[in-house]
Order: sequence, then structure tokens, then C-alpha cells
Amino acid sequence: MLAESVAAPAGSTNRHAESAGAPAATGAEHADSTTAHVVVALDTLVGGVHFPHGTPAFDIGWKALAVNLSDIAAMGADATEAVAVVSVPRRHDTAWFEAFRAGFESLAGCFEIEIAALDAVPGPLSASVQVHGHCPAGEALTRSGARAGDRIFVSGTLGDAGGGLDVELARRGDRRGRHGIAQECLGTGHADALVARLRRPSPRLGLGVALRGLASAAIDVSDGLCQDLGHVLEASGVGGRVDAGLLPLSPALLGVAGDAGARALALSAGDDYELLFTVAPDRVSRLRALELADTLTEIGVIESEPGLRVVDTDGSVLPAPAGFRHFAVQ
Repeated sequence: MLAESVAAPAGSTNRHAESAGAPAATGAEHADSTTAHVVVALDTLVGGVHFPHGTPAFDIGWKALAVNLSDIAAMGADATEAVAVVSVPRRHDTAWFEAFRAGFESLAGCFEIEIAALDAVPGPLSASVQVHGHCPAGEALTRSGARAGDRIFVSGTLGDAGGGLDVELARRGDRRGRHGIAQECLGTGHADALVARLRRPSPRLGLGVALRGLASAAIDVSDGLCQDLGHVLEASGVGGRVDAGLLPLSPALLGVAGDAGARALALSAGDDYELLFTVAPDRVSRLRALELADTLTEIGVIESEPGLRVVDTDGSVLPAPAGFRHFAVQ
């Protein structure tokens, strides 16, 4: 058992503890400087809310950092260092924390991010992470720059993490999964691929940097496409149209959820941590010239009329589904 050792596990890092007091906000914010924006992201993951109970410790460590790096990416910034504290139930031993640390360090190593502090305390399972970064002054991406006529793009594929959650729930006999994953699909490689997308998201830091000077607005898809796009529309004072037939869907999601289920997940499910962004028409050709262009999909357009309209493949307008609500009654 961890007992007292959880408060200062052997080898825990705390070289810059004072950085934990840096100004931060839920999600991310940036502060002006004469030469650069200093960017800070802060988020907490809670067991049973942001990841299913029983998720491997390595994957929790990876995801706890990944969701914050995704916020940094959505502002076009470079991440430089991270601080973290994990609250660990006493039933877990020191090996559990070391596995969490390994996952956290593994992702940090992918982006050469310094771990300034990584500590643990006994308590209900949760992980709080703060990431610091920077970008050139005046070049930070925000949610408020979208204008009528701008094209709407997303990176990667959508709905995979939501499909992975449904797979996890169905494998446990939990009927809360919303999209009817067939029993015969649960043991397939497609199902495993979706669970991997849920547990170990890939923050799009390189794309975020590439979008400086190109994107008029940006956000990461953490709570669901429609909900997160709604934040951009509200901040920018505009509306938008999304064409459901253009949504990028992975073979794994289609194989497990079918066409209708996959599109429903792509519109509403969170945890994909792809980038959603808008680009002015006269900059689209520059966007398509990027090395990462083949990972991007145009899915709609910004309109002057307020509100979000989702157009189905038959031309009918669908109600925009709600995404993850942080304070909804469970």
C-alpha cells in the first residue's frame, strides 16, 4: 500500500515547485508579453468521470498530460514544461504510481517537455496537470476570430474515443453506451483500436503551430464536435453549418458502430482531442499546401446567422446534439 510514501514517492520530481503557482484557468489561457504569449493550461481528470474505473495507470498518466497539451495546441503554442499531482487511493500500491509516472513521462518525452514537478497524495483517484508554453506575440489562436464565409476544418477522425468508451462499457455489461455496439464486435481489432484512441489521445501540437497565421479561430474537440464548435460560434458572434456527410470517420468506428452510429458519435462524443478550426477562403490554398494537409477535412462553413445547423446527407437539418456536460446530473 502507498500509505505515507504516496506523499513523496521515491524519485518524485519537484525541481520547480514554485511554478505550480503560475496563473491558470480551466482549459487554457494566454498572457500578453512584448515578445511572446505565455500560455498556461490546467485540467483535472477524475476517475469514473473522465476515464472509466479500471483504466491502466500508464494510460491515465498519458491522458492526464495529453488533454492539457491539446489545449496548448489549440492556441498554436509550443509546450515547454508540465507540473502534476495525482491523488491515489490507498488500495493502490507504489507500482501503480510508477506506472502512472511512466505514461506521463512517455508522452512528455515525445514532445521534449520538461517535467518540473510530479507528485502524489493519498485520496480519491484524480490527476491535476498544468502545462506551460509560449508562442510569438500576436500569433496565438483564439476562439473569437471566425467570420462569415470561413471554412470549418477538423484534424484526424471524429467519434473514435466515444466509440472506445461505448466498447469499454459494453465489455463490462454496462448499458450506458449510447450507440448499440454489437456483441460480436467487442473482441475485434477495430474495437481495440477505438479503446486505444480513448485511452491515449494524440495532441496535435505540430498542427497547432502550423496554423499560426492561417486559422482565424481554433479549439480542441474535448466535449464533442457540436458543443466545441458552439463555443467558437458564440465567442465569434457568428453561426455555422456542418455537413454530416463530410465528417471524417475511421474504418474502426464504422466497423464497430455502423454508419449511423459513427456519425452520431462524430457529432457528439468527446475525448478525441482533434483540432477544430476555421480558415478564411483566401487562405485555404495555403492550408492545403501544408505537409499535414492530408490529415485535415473540411466539414462546413461559418455563416452570419447565429446558431449551428447540421445538414444530413439527404439535405435535412438535424438538431445539433449535446456533448459532454461537466456539471450534468449523472
